[in-house]
Amino acid sequence: MTSILLKNVIHEQRPCDVHIVNNRIATIAPAVAAATTTPADQVIDGHGRLAVMPAFYNSHTHAAMTVLRGYADDLELFTWLSKYIWPAEERLSAEDIYAGTRLANLEMIKSGTVFYNDMYWLPEATLRAVDEMGMRAMIGMLMICGEDGEILPRNLNASRPLLERADSLPERIRISYAPHAVYTVSEKTLRRLADDAREQGRYVHIHASETRREVQDCQNAHGGLSPIAYLDQLGVLSERTILAHCVHLSEDDIAIIRERGAVISHMPASNMKLSNGNFNFQAVVEKGRCRVTIGTDGCASNNNLSMLEEMKLVALLGKATSGDPTVAKDGLVYDMATRNAAEAFGLDAGVVAEGKLADLILVELDHPAMVGDYNIVANLVYAADTSVVHSVICDGRVLMENHHVPGEDEIVAKAREACRRIKP
Repeated sequence: MTSILLKNVIHEQRPCDVHIVNNRIATIAPAVAAATTTPADQVIDGHGRLAVMPAFYNSHTHAAMTVLRGYADDLELFTWLSKYIWPAEERLSAEDIYAGTRLANLEMIKSGTVFYNDMYWLPEATLRAVDEMGMRAMIGMLMICGEDGEILPRNLNASRPLLERADSLPERIRISYAPHAVYTVSEKTLRRLADDAREQGRYVHIHASETRREVQDCQNAHGGLSPIAYLDQLGVLSERTILAHCVHLSEDDIAIIRERGAVISHMPASNMKLSNGNFNFQAVVEKGRCRVTIGTDGCASNNNLSMLEEMKLVALLGKATSGDPTVAKDGLVYDMATRNAAEAFGLDAGVVAEGKLADLILVELDHPAMVGDYNIVANLVYAADTSVVHSVICDGRVLMENHHVPGEDEIVAKAREACRRIKP
């Protein structure tokens, strides 16, 4: 049994001691004198100036693309993919992906994120990095089809060993099926993956309705069906389906997503950078009552992995596009990145409460961005940057203490080496 004591930290505006046993929050009690403090293997003393808050859950990213940050910018999506990103990815080795994923893990930890939902090539390299660095992740087995409608051998060969190991992995790491999109995966493959996921109880993670062109092409190819209606017809949509982007949704699409319980990952930074369009927050979240979480997308299209920055963009864009300042309130947006995301991925976490999984951050209340003291959540959504995050705990393990993650310099150096190899 291992234990951590978060001593004299602020929770709900009061000083308290948070005792973590193994990977769960055991007790939350009023702060007490040092002589009567609960024994623990590790103690972090907040001195009354650190707030304990739920950590963040990134619902869609491509972690290893940190090594493609700045590689190709200011381009339309399909040009960006076909002319730059996909050719560069052909040159990536497993070691490059491992190095890029470690850098992504470092960046996410330093910004308070403890879980991410990933989709990328050579997923065993991603698994290796996640396992070593102690984060939670859902690692997607990326599937793209060739002209014959079958999964590319590169994808199939990389995914088989991962699936064989899936049941022996730590509980904090899970494996999902990740068909790339309706325009890169054949109908028969989507049906087969949906059936396999249903039988195995796995999640399906797919890009959907990201651009107007995608929607129009799908309608032309499939008898007027939108990507959402098409995926529904194939049996892909369920409460274990993560739909990335969903920028262009009709009222019928919104109704289908709500009825199936599918989860949307909203990522305004990437959508704006690629000029995909504006996600209709009011129609989808507040009126449509769909399950919506927040993602960053990859570093080639964002270009960072900060959920703090993404929350602010979610809130501001929701207000700007609706013309209503009461849309996308700070508390709702914060829940989308914490409580709602944890629920979407079946994690008993996302809140600071006894019995919950210990996925926590400590926030510096003396940081200029956290003053005044009226509303910590509002400060995190509207004012904070990553430097407010003092310490990070994932699954009852301290991943960062006082802004330091073990091995930072080596992680950065190895990622730089990978970048040099990739550059044409």
